[in-house]
Amino acid sequence: MGMMGAALAEADKVFDWAVTKRLLGYLSPYGRNVRIALGGALLTVLGYIAGPPLIGFAVDEGILKGNLHYVLLGVITYLLLDGAAQIGFRVQVMNMSFAGQRIIQKLRDELFSHIQRLSLSFFSSYETGKLIARVIGDVNVLREAITFAVVGAVRDILILFGIVIAMLFISLPLTMIALVVVAVVTIMANYWRIYARKAYNLQRETNSANNAELSEAFNAIRVTQAYARQGQNYRRFAEQINHAHLKSSLRAAWVASLFFPGIELVGGVALGALVYVGGSLVLDQTISVATLLTFVLYIEQLFFPIRMLAQRYNIFQAVMAAGGKIFTLMDTPLDIQDAPDAVELPTIQGHVRFEDVSFAYPPMKVSERYGQNGKHSKNGKHGASNGSNGQNHDHSGSLSDNSTPPAVLKHVTLDVPHGYTVALVGHTGAGKTSIVKLLSRFYEVSEGRITIDGYDIRKVTQESLRRQMGVVVQETHLFSGTVMDNIRYGRLDASDEEVIEAAKAVGADAFISKLENGYYTEVREGGAILSAGQKQLISFARALLADPRILILDEATSSIDTQTEKVIQDALKRLLKGRTSFVIAHRLSTITSADLIVVMDHGMIVEQGSHQALLAQGGAYRDLYTMAYARPLEATSLHHSAN
Repeated sequence: MGMMGAALAEADKVFDWAVTKRLLGYLSPYGRNVRIALGGALLTVLGYIAGPPLIGFAVDEGILKGNLHYVLLGVITYLLLDGAAQIGFRVQVMNMSFAGQRIIQKLRDELFSHIQRLSLSFFSSYETGKLIARVIGDVNVLREAITFAVVGAVRDILILFGIVIAMLFISLPLTMIALVVVAVVTIMANYWRIYARKAYNLQRETNSANNAELSEAFNAIRVTQAYARQGQNYRRFAEQINHAHLKSSLRAAWVASLFFPGIELVGGVALGALVYVGGSLVLDQTISVATLLTFVLYIEQLFFPIRMLAQRYNIFQAVMAAGGKIFTLMDTPLDIQDAPDAVELPTIQGHVRFEDVSFAYPPMKVSERYGQNGKHSKNGKHGASNGSNGQNHDHSGSLSDNSTPPAVLKHVTLDVPHGYTVALVGHTGAGKTSIVKLLSRFYEVSEGRITIDGYDIRKVTQESLRRQMGVVVQETHLFSGTVMDNIRYGRLDASDEEVIEAAKAVGADAFISKLENGYYTEVREGGAILSAGQKQLISFARALLADPRILILDEATSSIDTQTEKVIQDALKRLLKGRTSFVIAHRLSTITSADLIVVMDHGMIVEQGSHQALLAQGGAYRDLYTMAYARPLEATSLHHSAN
């Protein structure tokens, strides 16, 4: 609870000018709507304050004196003012709702755009559920504040002061009773807000933890079912995560249940005191019955703005907490940014050079290692959900904030002519994936440089670089939509005919045509209706349609069954033809047919050359090849033994 306690302490700020100033910046374009809403609020204030004296007038001048005309006049005037007050309230809500919804849309747009541009290292340390909580839950808090609390707080303050001033003009003794009541309720509200703020902030934290847990559980449902972990996951969710949220919600409800009945109790006591003192003054003929009735009505109205201000105070506290989290996320710096003088990378041939390149993953901050809430995630990664976008670097666990992370690549020099297929081989952790991540500029090199056709990739725009690159990874991600939409993802202006041609070229048309609606079949989330091989063929068609000059295949064929392998290999030949390609694969057919094989060990290139040359060299590659070649033979022997 250490980090969560710190988060709550931070959220306890009564007022954060930096957050307020930024929020007002979003509100400033809607100044006209705010002014109109304030006009409507003033109309509501007038209706509230003028109502009780009109009722008193109808009683004093009409009922007590037997003049029905004055009764009717008082009632009609009261109804007109009340109607005007309701119109004013509607004007206020409509204008602030308009401003609030537009601001929320802009905030969500900016958050979504910024999150998409953050580096891969960020997503390995920030839970997806918490990102959703920022974009949905915290932004909704701001909408509620803008729509109801900003102008509403001004209206409530004006009503409160207006009622007190009106009371002072009518009767000083009865006003003193009202002021005592206001003082008592203010003291109650001050104590209540302290507990309420803590209770509501804790409720938001546990709700955020709930979202993170649900996101991870549903994303990893296949693994959960494969290991029959449903029972354990349920107990973890029900007995820990969701139970903590239940406790925090019950505490928030308990705090609320103390305050509002308490105000009603004070109001009842005040009303009794007012009737007793006022009744004495009426009997002494110091005040009239109408005056007493006016005060009774004012006392009833007095508690409404007090209750609302107490609620709005807590809304503003939630806004400070939510706004702080939102702007902290929006201010998360982009690790990879275009240089001020970056140029557009022209159409390239694909000649790639690594010139004495060294690289180490940046150390994670404490908040990143603890997944933003001070707790290690259950899968052993620091706040990362299962998979974490393929980032499995384990350098963070033993590093302090100021320590130097170990180098992943050490003085790598590699020259790849355009059109070459390069196979990267080596043991796990040798640095193969790091090479292709640097080439895509998902990370910056620590030393040296990478050039494409002579252009340093740090001096060109990321968009122009990645527009000419294609990536196919092991875990193919298909988006909700049709097969056609998914193939077209890399080139949105492609025609249907071009999509179908790309699918035919990689051998995907055969199974797509047999789907219920062919290319217009909905693949559902994650491509649930397709096999691993089918999804991979779609990813190949997507890459072929995009027509990249540089292609990266990161374990793209490792999950393919042997029956699909022939189709995949034919697709690969079509896909690799004429492109500079970097292939990380365990399939021998993919490796042996490469123009250049690069053998890596502990971040260094230990051997490079063709398949035959490296075998003849009798070094590390031959050892890797021998081990890989032995596995199919062993599998074949086992198969014959079983038969």
